Amino acid sequence: MTELVDRFGRIHTDLRISVTDRCNFRCQYCMPSEGMIWLDRSDVLTFEEIERLARLLVERAGVESIRLTGGEPTVRAGLPVLIEKLAALDVDLSMTTNGATLVRHAPDLRAAGLRRLNISLDTLDPDRFVQLTRRNELERVLAGIDVAVATGFDPVKVNAVLMRGINEDEVVPFLEMGRSKGVIVRFIEFMPLDAQGEWSSERVVTYDEILTTVAQHFDFEPISRGSSPAERFRYTDGGGEFGVIASVTEPFCDSCDRIRLTAEGQIRNCLFSLDHVDLRVLLRGGASDDDIIAAVAGEVDRKWAGHAIGQVHFLRPSKSMSQLGG
Repeated sequence: MTELVDRFGRIHTDLRISVTDRCNFRCQYCMPSEGMIWLDRSDVLTFEEIERLARLLVERAGVESIRLTGGEPTVRAGLPVLIEKLAALDVDLSMTTNGATLVRHAPDLRAAGLRRLNISLDTLDPDRFVQLTRRNELERVLAGIDVAVATGFDPVKVNAVLMRGINEDEVVPFLEMGRSKGVIVRFIEFMPLDAQGEWSSERVVTYDEILTTVAQHFDFEPISRGSSPAERFRYTDGGGEFGVIASVTEPFCDSCDRIRLTAEGQIRNCLFSLDHVDLRVLLRGGASDDDIIAAVAGEVDRKWAGHAIGQVHFLRPSKSMSQLGG
């Protein structure tokens, strides 16, 4: 087996697959309100192409976990078919979703072999939800969380990006929601991947600020992190756990084990990578398995030491989060 090792000795075993660039929301921090150019259907990898790449990376390159992302993956027609194909690879298979259609889709996704869910939700306030997503769908998302838990997904994680001036006052409400529903809330520092290009360090609600707020209301203790991007904490009263992903102020680049496959077949070695390798060209040009593995290994080897957010030489990617996948 050929391990995917970069020049710094980091082994990459976590594959994020964006199955579509489309979404059923128009979140203002993921995509512009207008002018979004969608991929043509023929430009998106087929399920068979995704399965081939995933199988190669699992069987020959040591990939152990796969997460499906988007855009919003549930808008991809026939998604359970792809999940069945990937679940057969015997990997830790999960999906990130905005939760808006989970009431309808959760049972089919679970039956197809999906076991874990991450649900993106940045506010519990109905008016803010409309402001952020341009959709009045909060109740459907909350109902979707309940259905996901009832259907047997474990764990169910709710990811909230905190933004100063927008939702930094919702730390405690989110934690109370998580404790009551039996889900893990994870707070994510605001990263420079917003579609509007309005990110600034002043907008970041930091790791230290988040923990200070939590400590005013709950007793908690740390949990061993491992290779997870989240610093994990358990409530000492047995009420579950929460996490903080401090990508900006406490970057975890030295332990990052992720690579990303975009909907059109680009392998990217980092969420903030400026370059990529086009696997779609290789797939549709008759490339051998050895050719594909070599291309992926070469891209991983070019990975930087870190993303350099906040440093003078940082360059943000040309694509926003909706085009890269979470």
